[in-house]
Amino acid sequence: MEETLASSRRPKRGRPPKPRDNDFVTGEEFEDEEGEDYEEGLQAPARSKRKREASAAAAAALEDLTLIDIVKHNGRMISHAVKRLVEDYESKPKSVIFQILAMFFEACGARHDIYENDLDEADVDDTVFKLVELSRKGLVEDNYNSKQKGLKNFKENLVSFWDSLVLECQNGPLFDDILFQKIKDFVVALSCTPPRVYRQVASLVGLQLVTSFISVAKTLSGQRETTQRQLNAEKKKHSDGPLIESLNKRLSLTHENITYLEELMRKIFSGLFMHRYRDVDPEIRMSCIKSLGIWVVSYPSLFLQDIYLKYLGWTLNDKNAGVRRTSILALQSLYDVDDNIPSLGLFTERFYSRMIQLADDIDISVAVSAIGLIKQLLRHQLLSDDDLGPLYDLLIDEPPMIRRAIGELVYDHLIAQNIKTSSGARDGDSESSEVHIGRMLQILREFSDDPVLSSYVIDDIWEDMKAMKDWKCIISMLLDETPLSELTDMDGTNLVRMLRASAKKAVGERIVPATDNRKLYYNKSQKEILENSKRDITNALMKRYPQLLRKYIPDKAKISPLIDMMTLLKLEMYSLKRQEQNFKAAIDLIVDAFFKHGDKDTLRSSIKAIAFCCTECQADLQDYAENKLKNLEDELVLKVKTAIKEVEAGDDEYSLLVNLKRLHELQLLKPVKNDGLFEDMYRILSRLREMDNEVKSLLIINMYLEVAWCLHAVNDQNPSETSIDELLSKQSSLFEQLYYFLVVLPTYQKEGRSTTVLSCRVCIITAEMWCLFKKSKYSSTRLESLGYLPQLDVVQKFWKLCAQQLNISDETEDEDANEEYIEDTNRDAVMIAAAKLLLADTISKDYLGPEIVSHYVSHGASTTEIIKHLITALKKNADNDIAALFFEALRRVGTLFLF
Repeated sequence: MEETLASSRRPKRGRPPKPRDNDFVTGEEFEDEEGEDYEEGLQAPARSKRKREASAAAAAALEDLTLIDIVKHNGRMISHAVKRLVEDYESKPKSVIFQILAMFFEACGARHDIYENDLDEADVDDTVFKLVELSRKGLVEDNYNSKQKGLKNFKENLVSFWDSLVLECQNGPLFDDILFQKIKDFVVALSCTPPRVYRQVASLVGLQLVTSFISVAKTLSGQRETTQRQLNAEKKKHSDGPLIESLNKRLSLTHENITYLEELMRKIFSGLFMHRYRDVDPEIRMSCIKSLGIWVVSYPSLFLQDIYLKYLGWTLNDKNAGVRRTSILALQSLYDVDDNIPSLGLFTERFYSRMIQLADDIDISVAVSAIGLIKQLLRHQLLSDDDLGPLYDLLIDEPPMIRRAIGELVYDHLIAQNIKTSSGARDGDSESSEVHIGRMLQILREFSDDPVLSSYVIDDIWEDMKAMKDWKCIISMLLDETPLSELTDMDGTNLVRMLRASAKKAVGERIVPATDNRKLYYNKSQKEILENSKRDITNALMKRYPQLLRKYIPDKAKISPLIDMMTLLKLEMYSLKRQEQNFKAAIDLIVDAFFKHGDKDTLRSSIKAIAFCCTECQADLQDYAENKLKNLEDELVLKVKTAIKEVEAGDDEYSLLVNLKRLHELQLLKPVKNDGLFEDMYRILSRLREMDNEVKSLLIINMYLEVAWCLHAVNDQNPSETSIDELLSKQSSLFEQLYYFLVVLPTYQKEGRSTTVLSCRVCIITAEMWCLFKKSKYSSTRLESLGYLPQLDVVQKFWKLCAQQLNISDETEDEDANEEYIEDTNRDAVMIAAAKLLLADTISKDYLGPEIVSHYVSHGASTTEIIKHLITALKKNADNDIAALFFEALRRVGTLFLF
């Protein structure tokens, strides 16, 4: 019948029907029916047949399935089911309404016994009451939260059903004031019931209904505008007529339908949203706020008003992080549309302070999203610079994601200054690198006193700021070759730090500590990028590096970062590009800096750079670096010996102090060959007890390093008696000095940081010496004579000095003390050294174990954590009697309180 009607239907004017392939065949096709052309000619009717078969199969399947089964398990059949419902609605509306509502009740999980006549006659409240009673009796199946594999698409299918139903009904039942009024009443009623699953399903359905209504309303709005344009055009031609009357009727009907849909939206909003946006279930609250954000963006003519927007502002204070983030994301979508900004003025004025506060939210994802929202406010000039003050503190915040987000905001707003126009021009597009670097230096002035904080700021902004990778521009600015700006001394220091930090980032090194301490791994393509960056840095610095070193060698704040640059270069390029003279000049200047300065950073950077050249250079350049290191070592040993003689003769100790620091940094890297230097240090330490504590500390650490290198040089398999005797002599001499200070320092009257450093150094080196020469380590070997076990009275003196350091605050100040080695000489380092003795079984645990444990939670969080790790490690060894150790520790704590 359908085919008959289709064939008799008159074609549209001007569009003759297209001949079908199966209406006729050509002569060639007739002659060669078995050929490819004939088979292709049959493909079209074959496809039509398959479609008819599929439609027939779908229709047959619909006869056997209920709506809830389709929603649960057969999402692909939803469109067929909806079409059938709409077709049946004209002839039997009550039956269709019952099917839809019954499916809705079953989607909520209610195993109801409600029939068609019941729904027609009963009040909505009575039906809902029955459904609630079913829940109280436990006759509810939770499809919404089910983890069953067969229900994994339940929510998606349920949303799809209601959306399809609204769209399918837009040309009829949607506006009959019966079907969707009934649906709306039950959805709103069930969304306000106690059972959570009812509220969850009803909220999902109600929110989707509004979204679908908006889709229809937008379509109708487009039709209304088109009709209005047609009507205006016709009125210009004729003042009256049947066409104008028809257009007026169509315009009036379209407007009525839009008004009807908007009224439905308002009722669902007031009946469902206004209650559920503060539901006890955070998932319901999130879905409400997410939907409201969609509504405002897609249908601003109704929802872009303060009476709706205020809910987005209120939920910024929700106790659940997911709800807060959902509200922020909804606001981001609003502020992303420029046309919305004039209508958001009052809302922004009311809630902008809360938006700024959320940038420091306890939840990282919320904070990062809030920072993105603040960027949008800045782009639209809705915030002043004064409002951003608290945000800049987050540049040095702990979570990297927050720092990265703030860094992006700072770059856009303060450096690129493109945020007020659009998200368009990036670095280098409209302004030179020098201008951006100048703005970056203004930011770094706030952190000039702390290089660590400067590194955090650079790390935050580095990804966005291409100018920070413009090596030639930075070098030219450092050499005063750019006419646009003159660097102050502070800016010069910050620019040198930025050069080093940016270069480290470019070659794949970290410039701030990682929170997870995981090693960085790179794939092949990433390694190629890092190699190219290293090549670019080397090309930019190769000829200019000596000029930079020469200019800043007197300035200790700048020379250390510059020397560090040597370890970031691709040194083989000096040979490939025949720049050997520039390399030699750089090495010479680094050696000069080593002897010109006495601060730890410059000394350590210099030694590290020269050693790097000794291993990474090729051929003649490597020989040159090795000779320079050998000459440096010989000259340093001579300087130390000369300084010792001068102090013994009564001269100032400064020269000895500085050269001992240089010797310390060198010995940390390699053994120093010398004749009688150890004996000289022992002699002056024994005779001149009134020397400065820092000098004593450096003498002890240098003596210890020489002993350690001597032990390292001893051949385990075939040691010579000479080397063993020499080592035993040095071991005995160092223990003599250490034990002297173990006795003297606890009674030392002079207080201050310098005394603390000496005491900590004595404790740490004593523990290291005991571990280094642990008796059990050398027993039954050819080095047995090197084994050493301290007596109990010595261990007690050792712990007495350790305990004294634990009771001294790390904030103890002394204007004359050097703070360079403070990280190596604090109470945590002392506690670690003492704990190491127990873990390595160097000495008996009977005395020292309870003493250490008795100080648990007595000296701050860090020391407590060290003792906690010690206890955990001791528990892993079954030979340790932990119970006895705890008991003895408690006993000693009790004795301590008694006295």
